[in-house]
Amino acid sequence: MMKKIVAIAAMLFAAASIAAVDVNKASEAELDGVKGVGPALSKRLIEARKEAPFKDWPDLMSRVKGVKEKAATKLSAEGLTVNGQAFGAAPTPVQATKAEVKTETKTEARAEPKKAAAAGTAKPAPKP
Repeated sequence: MMKKIVAIAAMLFAAASIAAVDVNKASEAELDGVKGVGPALSKRLIEARKEAPFKDWPDLMSRVKGVKEKAATKLSAEGLTVNGQAFGAAPTPVQATKAEVKTETKTEARAEPKKAAAAGTAKPAPKP
């Protein structure tokens, strides 16, 4: 029975150590505990956060030197969050707009030759 209690306590401790760390609420020590965040980065995060809390990942990446998309992906995988959101959880409005434009452009480009062929206005291929 005692072994089961110790095993359960160990599992709970392990789960707690993997828990997400919110960059807006974490202390310097908690930030240092995230793999990939050292003393220098944790100080930069705290200094930037003193100006204003981070709104989202793009805000954090624009304000903290050394944190770009690649680093944000790794830090998020290690449990760092911004307002409870992991990096890449939801596209930013700008990213969503770009994706929609690309999709619409490709769809329109494919549809035009089909419409012309269906209407019988397609030009025949030149004979050599």
